[in-house]
Amino acid sequence: MQAVEPVALPLGRPREERADAARNRAHLIEVAREMVAELGADKVTMDGLAERAGLGKGTVFRRFRTRAGIFHTLLDEEEKLFQQRVLAGPPPLGPGAPAAKRLVAFGRARLEFLVEHIVLARASLDPGQPVPARDSPSLFHVQMLLSEACPDEAASGSLALQLVAALEGPVLLYLRAQDGDAPDLGAVVHDLIDSWQVLVERVCG
Repeated sequence: MQAVEPVALPLGRPREERADAARNRAHLIEVAREMVAELGADKVTMDGLAERAGLGKGTVFRRFRTRAGIFHTLLDEEEKLFQQRVLAGPPPLGPGAPAAKRLVAFGRARLEFLVEHIVLARASLDPGQPVPARDSPSLFHVQMLLSEACPDEAASGSLALQLVAALEGPVLLYLRAQDGDAPDLGAVVHDLIDSWQVLVERVCG
């Protein structure tokens, strides 16, 4: 008789987050947000967050793992709000405008979002690690709009990848720059917004 390899069977639905864990998470995020606004990101520590939140250090470490994890979580929360504007906000950023106009509006809003949260973005970087890829929602959205605006050019997916790189790449480079070497971000973003509109209009023209 031929041996049959054992098959792992699913053990049911994943357990949902316990109510007390969810409350602790929401409390930690709110306290961390307050500390960043009050003290600046460079003054926020794991120990300080635990003390101010009134929770054990172990709870904070289990939730965030590293100090950079605090800011990564805060940035993710802001990212969710941004994505909601993209998916359900008013046009032209949200649904209801032609695809090319939505692409222009998305680029402007995305750059403004990155600048607004540049402190969190920089603090979320782990020293010695590459800049994390945070653009999956951006890539999906740009690909969707390109497929509507210019389906032939967008078919391979390469164009969307190149556009997202052109949109977010310079800002990511700024994140890694030393303060003395960093360019004027306001000027960079102004130029990028203008260039993004030109690029989209020519690609979709």
